[in-house]
Amino acid sequence: MADNTAETVKKTVETAANTVKASAEKAQATFQANAEQAQAAGAKAFRDVADKSAAGISELNAQGKQNLEALVASAAAAQKGVETLSAQSVAFTKKSWEDGVAAAQSISQARSIQELLELQTTWAKSATEAWLAEATKATDVVTASVKDSFKPINERVTASVEKFQAAR
Repeated sequence: MADNTAETVKKTVETAANTVKASAEKAQATFQANAEQAQAAGAKAFRDVADKSAAGISELNAQGKQNLEALVASAAAAQKGVETLSAQSVAFTKKSWEDGVAAAQSISQARSIQELLELQTTWAKSATEAWLAEATKATDVVTASVKDSFKPINERVTASVEKFQAAR
């Protein structure tokens, strides 16, 4: 019976060892599968974040480019306004000078004080009216120039606000 007991203990130990070994192998396989799943999930999450970051950077670059284009368009519109105003001012100054010379010649040929005062009054009135008309034209040019200059920037601000609101 001692042989039988030793044999039973030996079989029990072998069975227990085999069970422990199988459990350990199963645990290792499960651990490895879980580790591979975790690694795959981590890699996918990293790729997703990297893709979103790259898309965000691309979007920022596109926004920056559009903003720069709007600033360039704004500066071009302002420059056009300045050129128009400058040309208008030069033309007015030239015409004013010519009218002043003509008035001086006319006034210098006056035969009486009465005629001199009438010619001077007529010239002063026409010069004042011309100056007021020119000031009105200049105001219109400045107003249009400012409006044209801010248009591209306003459009970019509006587009950006709409984009941020849509992203909410």
